[in-house]
Amino acid sequence: MTMTLTFDAISEKTPGAKWHKRWLRSWPAYEAWFIARSGDAGPDRSACRTALDRYMPELLPIYDQLVAIAGGGDRAARFLSTWCPPRYLGGCSLAAMADGTDVRLLRNYDLAPDLNEGLLLRSEWTGRPVMGMVEFLWGLSDGINDAGLSVALAYGGRSDTGAGFGVTTILRYVLEVCDTVEEALHVLDRVPSHMAYNIVLADASGATASVELAPGGGAKRMRRAIATNHQSGATVPDRALFTRTHERHRFLSALQVGVRDLHGSFTRAPLRQDRFAEGFGTLFTAEYDPGARSLRLIWPDESWLQTLAQFKEGQRVIDYAPPDRQAAGLGCTAEIDWSLSASIDWARVGQDYARGAGRPIASYLAEARCA
Repeated sequence: MTMTLTFDAISEKTPGAKWHKRWLRSWPAYEAWFIARSGDAGPDRSACRTALDRYMPELLPIYDQLVAIAGGGDRAARFLSTWCPPRYLGGCSLAAMADGTDVRLLRNYDLAPDLNEGLLLRSEWTGRPVMGMVEFLWGLSDGINDAGLSVALAYGGRSDTGAGFGVTTILRYVLEVCDTVEEALHVLDRVPSHMAYNIVLADASGATASVELAPGGGAKRMRRAIATNHQSGATVPDRALFTRTHERHRFLSALQVGVRDLHGSFTRAPLRQDRFAEGFGTLFTAEYDPGARSLRLIWPDESWLQTLAQFKEGQRVIDYAPPDRQAAGLGCTAEIDWSLSASIDWARVGQDYARGAGRPIASYLAEARCA
């Protein structure tokens, strides 16, 4: 399996050549995933655009531009809308904290290196500066805007779905149209998510919040601005033992650290995960400072600071192989040919992960080739 991930920092005010290059690089894998997960059986192109117009009209001009750059195809248009998309899962730990002087939002992104885009994008698509970690080519798993509003997501631990948008598009929308946590909460109330997700927010005033999004719509405010991979209530979360969601949540609940020291808790166990061979490792820690409008990406041996005002394009290559394997030159860096991913038995992948027996995606692909 791939044990390295290349992180690219790219700045492009409006969708253009840089986004198109990323599209050409990533679309074959996403298209294979979309087909394999029955995306073609979802809403038609007209219904997807109508849903965007109804719930997030400010994004419609950007969506139309992206579809045009992507070639205008029907499948691409439906994929980019993220209206009622195929299911997708993940991990992550989140927390926001303020003390009257400082405020921070922290997130750990837990997944396999094969399954992350590694793209930090700064844009001004609706006229305001936004930067964040991209998913599904234009959505965001976390980010910050020029008002200092910061937001991040974590999988809510339930695989059921409802009529709604991919949550990464909702986070993009929040950062494009909102200035404060309170404004963002109103958006999360009315824009439906297709799956259960936990969202943590912070803004430059020091306001913080956490909400649980239900499949098909609904946002429940939580008492504390922390989240892992389960939600309140009697529903048993998927893969709870495998993701250690309850252990991580208890750790966050008991934290007693200063705001500026919060990042240290995210870079060690139990929040930091190192089970990369099982498809569940911390690919990065992101520390957002709403006051400084900054993002710091943190790894065990280095960090990368970016601000909206002084954003610098660049690249980092992170090796997740254990230190002894790195020293011996045994880090596995072979890339997966995602154009062949439609041959993977995705139902089996989901079943294995549900019972805590997940394996590297490359091993499923190898089995498919030999079948």
